[in-house]
Amino acid sequence: MNLNKAFILGYVTRDPETRTTPSGAMVANFAIATNRYWRDAAGEKQEKADFHNIVAWRGLAELTQKYINKGSLILVEGRVETRSWDDQSGAKHYRTEVIADAIQLGPRNVTRTNAPAAVKDGDSQAPPPPKEDEIPTIDVNIDDVPF
Repeated sequence: MNLNKAFILGYVTRDPETRTTPSGAMVANFAIATNRYWRDAAGEKQEKADFHNIVAWRGLAELTQKYINKGSLILVEGRVETRSWDDQSGAKHYRTEVIADAIQLGPRNVTRTNAPAAVKDGDSQAPPPPKEDEIPTIDVNIDDVPF
C-alpha cells in the first residue's frame, strides 16, 4: 500500500498567481512558509523557515484567487509531486510541489505578529465575510442524526 498525503499549515508568502491553460482549466500557484523551532546543544532557541510550492486547479484555483492573499493563514491538504523539465540549454530542472485537494482558511482574527519573518513585511487583507444570502442553509431533521 502507498500513501502520498501532505498537510501544510502556514502563511502565504505571495499573492497567488493564476492563469488558464490552453484547455481552459484555471491553475493557481503560490507558496506557504512554515517555521520549525528547536533548541541547539547550547540551549539557544533556533528557528528555520521552509517554503512549500502549492498548485491549485480548476474551482479550487478560482477560490484561491478570490479569498487568499499574501499573509493569509491557511491549511492545504494534497499530494506531493515532483516534476522535471529541460531548459533551452538542455539542463534538467526539478520542482517539488503540493497539489492541493482542499484548502481551509485560517481564522480571520489571526494577527500576523507571529508570522514567519518571510511574510511579516507585506500587507494582507482578510477576505470579506460572505453575505447572508451566500451562506448555504441546510434543513436537518433531528431524528435523522445517528447519535
